[in-house]
Amino acid sequence: MFALLGDLRGAITVAVMVSLSVALRWWQQARSERAVRGLKDSVTTTATVRRRATADARPMDREVPFDDVVPGDVVKLMPGDLVPADVRLLSATNLLVDQSALSGETLPVHKDAPDDTSSVCFAGTSVVGGTGTGLVIATGPRTRFGAMARTPRSTARESSFDRGVRAVGWTLLRFMFVLAPFVLVVNGIVTANWAQALLFAVAVAVGLTPEMLPVIVTSNLARGAVLLAHRQVIVKRLGAIQDLGAMDVLCVDKTGTLTEDRIAYVQGFDTAGQADEEVVDYAGLACHFQDVADNRLDEAIAARSGAVPDALYRKVDEVPFDHVRRRSTIVVQRSRDEHLLITKGAPDEVLARCTAEPNGNLTDERRHALTELATGFEKRSVRLLAIATGHVPARLEHYTARDERDLTLRGFLGFVDPIAPGAAAAVATLREHGVAVKMLTGDNPYAAAQVCEQVGLDPGEVVLGDRVEATTDAELPALVTGASVFARLTPPQKARVVAALREASHTVGFIGDGVNDTAALRTADVGISVTTATDAAKDAADVILAQRDLSVLAAGVTEGRRTLGNTLKYVHATASSNFGNVLSLLVASVFLPFLPMLPIQLVVQNLLYDTAQLALPWDRVDESYLRAPRRWDAAGLARFMLVFGPVSSLFDVATFGVLAWVLGTTTPAFQAGWFLESLASQVLVVLVLRTRATNLRAHRPSGPVLAAASIVLLTGLLIPLSPLAGALHMGALPTAYFGWLPLILLSYVLTVQAVKIVYVRRSRGWM
Repeated sequence: MFALLGDLRGAITVAVMVSLSVALRWWQQARSERAVRGLKDSVTTTATVRRRATADARPMDREVPFDDVVPGDVVKLMPGDLVPADVRLLSATNLLVDQSALSGETLPVHKDAPDDTSSVCFAGTSVVGGTGTGLVIATGPRTRFGAMARTPRSTARESSFDRGVRAVGWTLLRFMFVLAPFVLVVNGIVTANWAQALLFAVAVAVGLTPEMLPVIVTSNLARGAVLLAHRQVIVKRLGAIQDLGAMDVLCVDKTGTLTEDRIAYVQGFDTAGQADEEVVDYAGLACHFQDVADNRLDEAIAARSGAVPDALYRKVDEVPFDHVRRRSTIVVQRSRDEHLLITKGAPDEVLARCTAEPNGNLTDERRHALTELATGFEKRSVRLLAIATGHVPARLEHYTARDERDLTLRGFLGFVDPIAPGAAAAVATLREHGVAVKMLTGDNPYAAAQVCEQVGLDPGEVVLGDRVEATTDAELPALVTGASVFARLTPPQKARVVAALREASHTVGFIGDGVNDTAALRTADVGISVTTATDAAKDAADVILAQRDLSVLAAGVTEGRRTLGNTLKYVHATASSNFGNVLSLLVASVFLPFLPMLPIQLVVQNLLYDTAQLALPWDRVDESYLRAPRRWDAAGLARFMLVFGPVSSLFDVATFGVLAWVLGTTTPAFQAGWFLESLASQVLVVLVLRTRATNLRAHRPSGPVLAAASIVLLTGLLIPLSPLAGALHMGALPTAYFGWLPLILLSYVLTVQAVKIVYVRRSRGWM
């Protein structure tokens, strides 16, 4: 625009300023990406690959990073694994794969090696159940996932951070669309120079928006990511830092989050509830022949049970555990003509498939008594695993879940999961910081409620998965908002609860570590996992905790709020100051026969001011600000601008009066005088508005912020006295002006502080 109107110096100056701004943003973005890349590299995702160490050695299973998987490798797939490449199956046992990331299918897909239509597992999908081995046929960009990644996708989740930035951006654009044309019309009518009025209106439009907002946001997020890394919190998506600060609901699982995730074996019980270790032998036999432990219960059983002589038994088949059936079955052969089925799982699921107990048939009365027995243990936080057996004639075909019928109930195994030592304190800390903790578990309601009571959560009415399933999407937000504990949830039901909370205008975090948590992790505003989680969970998460400890997450919430607070300081102070400048220009356009500040001067002033604000990521944040969830607030920004913008304009007009009528300066000197006053007032007002505290001495800015403000103020003071003054069309200022300037600035700072005190008392929020 400057070049079109013949202002070559202005065009060169603007080009330099824009280049500096772009360079700063590029540098900050590159710096943050390097930091995040380094943090993400500390979370290694591996695959189990069968390779030979040497040409004549036997193949061995090795854990290798995904990047080291190459075509021709043989990969083992187990529950919880993320498929590292496109793999053609060589063998599969009841293999179920979640392909929702590729196809959008809600339910897992059954994969079978002999079937050409379902014998390929694709990179980026996750194993939900069963086991398999496969040959790698494509990696990286040659996979189906890689091909899809090269095409635009419009289904990305919009987080709280994304929504907030978009809303604030539209608020600033609305101000610009209203005021820039108004400045054009008023200035054009007064000066009759429409070309200059157009140029000035464009400069006003640019100056009205916080030009360095992307740089400030990136700087804050990059610094926040580094600080969180020091607190054992790894950030995969930078925007998730501010989502942590905005989070007001945290959904957690019971096991491993509120408890130690350490299964301690208690006792085996027969169907009469008496101690009986024979049932442990059946469970140990099943665990011995499993391809992989279903969960930590199986690990505890294997550690407790004795050795199984392989000469006595031969494994025939396996029906692996899945989160819908909540049970698993091992089929072994001891005699030639008969197979033994050993089923273990949730008591209600196993009991429903039993028709007998060791002493006779299972009547309805006995079934009810056994249910009451299991419930009694669960109310005491003893987790039960039911064990049942079945004898069937030997056969050749594969066994499926349909064969889990007509079983004999052998008894139960009891386990406990101790409460995590710091869980109660972490829950209390989160509550003090305005974060409501809700439990979403697949466990029974009694155990869930008792754990809640032990960590200081009021369980209230426990909502079961069946009720969630039966509730409509329109009714679910009200249900999930009023409840604190959800039990016996399936993975899709967990995702529905999280989605309903977001629909109820909550910013939701979800902690998960299993493959069954991936849907909820992707649905939440911020998905949180741990380094020991399954590959699928870590891939779906935005934030990964190096320690399985809620107190670590509480520190992350605080850091997220600090990051957002320092960002909003810039947004609010800059937007209100720029709005005040526009109002001042409108007043000047009516009463002055010349422009109070040239467009090039306005651009230079904005650049100097924005440079000072690059230190804000290192500023302190009020402790009171960290006590409640914080979001980007477009409506609050508009109110802030309408209150503090006119205050700024009032003292600009006072400066106009001193320069024009008291000192009688020339036009170039007038423009230099307002340039200096406007720059100084903008820099100083940030120091006042950066805190809601009335005692500024007790809430001093950090050293970097004070240093940056001092350097910019000194630079602005020297520009009218330097050779740059001529290039910027500035005239020499009278000595008397430097007596008026401190008086105007001091009055402005005191007035803003007084208005701030009233605003804080009447406003529910600040920044």
